[in-house]
Amino acid sequence: MLAFIWAEDSDHGIGYQGQLPWHMPADMKFFKDRTTGNTIVAGRKTFESFKHPLHNRKNIVLTSQDEKNFPEGVVVFHSIREVLEYYTRQPSQNMFIIGGVQLFKDFLPYVTDLYRTTIDHKFAVDTYMPEIDYSHFMLSDFVEGKVDEKNPYPYHFEHFMRVEPASD
Repeated sequence: MLAFIWAEDSDHGIGYQGQLPWHMPADMKFFKDRTTGNTIVAGRKTFESFKHPLHNRKNIVLTSQDEKNFPEGVVVFHSIREVLEYYTRQPSQNMFIIGGVQLFKDFLPYVTDLYRTTIDHKFAVDTYMPEIDYSHFMLSDFVEGKVDEKNPYPYHFEHFMRVEPASD
């Protein structure tokens, strides 16, 4: 599986000044539950927003920078082709594209699954999720989130699966 995983607000906003514009522990748990034990692929800026490699995951960074600029254990690739070749050599591994925007644009033709958290609120954002033609995907799971003191905005989790073959 080659998947996108992200959270967006009601206007498809995904970031503000290089960070998430919200703090929603339920979404962080959803992200952790899906990606732990798998491979994550991030652009340099997204990776740097974490401050360190994410534990219990293979961390891949797609960047033009030299690998020596990244912590030990982080795999650095310099092209989409390199990432896709790695993916095809790991058929049992799930790979999650976690951002930024350019990676979402570049990998859209190849993804098989979409994991989206939608937060039903408008935040101050400066970064938006690229447009996705959902007619190529089928909603396979929808879970309404529980609003509480730690997760103050209505939200839901969705899993979409591609209904036509992805590009090679």
